[in-house]
Amino acid sequence: MSPPPCPGADRTLPLADALARSEPLGALLRRLQDSQARWAAARDALPPPLAALVRPGTLDDESWTLLAPSGAAAAKLRQCLPQVQAALDARGLPPRALRVKVRTGG
Repeated sequence: MSPPPCPGADRTLPLADALARSEPLGALLRRLQDSQARWAAARDALPPPLAALVRPGTLDDESWTLLAPSGAAAAKLRQCLPQVQAALDARGLPPRALRVKVRTGG
């Protein structure tokens, strides 16, 4: 005998519909897409060995953070920020201050 269906199971929405109907979820999706576009541009602007070490961090209305695994990598990344900013500008992404932080933990 199968268990009874969950209450409300017949009212589930596809994810795309839920995102379209919810302003907070829609804003989150737009921020995620913006962050992904920024990371694609930044990664292409960085030397490949450095790009392999750097990770995208938080994106807010004023800034975007790039995370480096060490102080040395962060210093090199800071030297590359003009190239990263130029790549972001070339893709027409809204300007945000670029920040570099050393990633802690694994």
